[in-house]
Amino acid sequence: MRTALADFIKDTPAGREAHAILRSCVHCGFCLPACPTYQLLGDELDSPRGRIYLVKQLLEGAPVTSSTQLHLDRCLTCRACESACPSGVQYGRLLDIGRAVTEQRVSRSAAARLKRYLLRKIVPHTRRVRAALALTRLARSLLPRELAAPAALAPRSSAPSWPAPRHARRVLLLPGCVQPVLRPQVDAAAAQVLDRVGISAIVPRGTGCCGALTHHLSASDETLRQVRRNVDALWSHIEAGVEAVVSTTSACASMLTEYGRLLEAEPAYAARAARVAALARDIAQVLGPEREALSAPLGGASAVRPRGAGRRAARVAFHAPCTLQHALRVSGTVEALLSAAGFELAPVGDRQECCGSAGTYSILQPELSERLLRAKVAALESGAPELIATANIGCLTHIRGGTSVPVVHWVELLAERLSVANG
Repeated sequence: MRTALADFIKDTPAGREAHAILRSCVHCGFCLPACPTYQLLGDELDSPRGRIYLVKQLLEGAPVTSSTQLHLDRCLTCRACESACPSGVQYGRLLDIGRAVTEQRVSRSAAARLKRYLLRKIVPHTRRVRAALALTRLARSLLPRELAAPAALAPRSSAPSWPAPRHARRVLLLPGCVQPVLRPQVDAAAAQVLDRVGISAIVPRGTGCCGALTHHLSASDETLRQVRRNVDALWSHIEAGVEAVVSTTSACASMLTEYGRLLEAEPAYAARAARVAALARDIAQVLGPEREALSAPLGGASAVRPRGAGRRAARVAFHAPCTLQHALRVSGTVEALLSAAGFELAPVGDRQECCGSAGTYSILQPELSERLLRAKVAALESGAPELIATANIGCLTHIRGGTSVPVVHWVELLAERLSVANG
C-alpha cells in the first residue's frame, strides 16, 4: 500500500512504524471474514481493511471525523485479523497509532469523556475496584448486565492457601488489578499447580495494573507510568534470577510483552523493560512444557465435576481468549493440559470467535458486545458442558453473565484435580 504521511507524523517513531505497517498490507481481504464486527455489521469500514484505510487517510492529513472515531472505537482489538493475514500486517499496532491521533483530533461528548475517565481512574486500581464493587452490589438490580455481572462474580471468602516458596526454580506471578478482587483463587490455584511441578510462585510487591486498559483508551501518559512502576517493582527479582514473569490473565501477559517497545525511547528503562518483555509468559506457556510432570500425580484419579456432584470425568468447554490465540499465539496448550488431567473436552463451534469482553468494550460498546456474547455462549453450550473454562478474567466475568453453566479459570480445574488426586 502506497503512503504519503503528513508532516506532523512522518518523521516520528510512530510515523515510521505506521508507514512500514501500511506498506505491508496488500489489500487481499483475508482479514474480513476473521473480523467479528465485520461479520455483525457487514460494513467494510468496520473491518480491518476498512480501518486500515481510515488510519492511512488520517495519517496522510485528511480530516478526522466522528465517523472515523466510531469505526475505530468499534474494533475489539481481538487481532484475529493478524492470525488470518498472509502478509503479517501488524494491525493492532497500527490501530493504536490511529486511535491516539483520533483522540487528539476529535472531541467526545461529556458523557463519553466521563465514562472513559472513570474507567481509567477506577479499574486499574485494586482498592478502588473493591470499593466500587461494594457499591455495585447495593444497586445491582438497577444496573445493566455488563455492570452487574462483576458484582455477581466477586467472592466473599478468602482465597485458597498459597504454597510457601521452597524450590530453586522461581517465577514472578503478577496479581494485576481486577482479578485479586473478582477471583483471588485463580492465582492461588496457579501457585499450587506450579508448586507441584517444582516451581515457586512469588508475588512481587509494588506492582499494579499492567497498563492494558489505559493503553487501549489512548491514555499514553497513564500507561507509561504504570509500566515504569511495574518494571521498577520487578527488577530486583529479575536480577535475582527468576525464570519468568507470569500472569494468569492472558490479556495482561500480552501487555507485558509490549513493555520493551513502549519504553524503548527511555534510556533509564529501555533495557530493563525489554528484559521484562522477554520473560513475560501466560501461565499456559509455563505449564505447557510440564504436562508430563502434571499428568503423573493425576493418573488414576477421576476428574472433578462442579461442587455438589458425584466424582466422574467433568465435561469442559474451553474458551480461548483472543489475547491467548492471536496476541500470544498459544493454541491447543490448555486443551492438552485439561485432557491430560482427565477432563473431557466438549466441542466448541466457532472456537476462534471473540466473546465480546475485550477489556472495556462490553461497557463502551454494550450492544455489539452483547451480540457477540450470545453467539459465544451458544457455541460453548452446544456441546452440553458441565463447566466452561477460560484463561482471562475479563472473558470469565463476561461469559458468566450470559450463561447458567459454571465458568472458571482453567488453572483452577488443574488445582482442584491435584487436590482430588491427593485424596
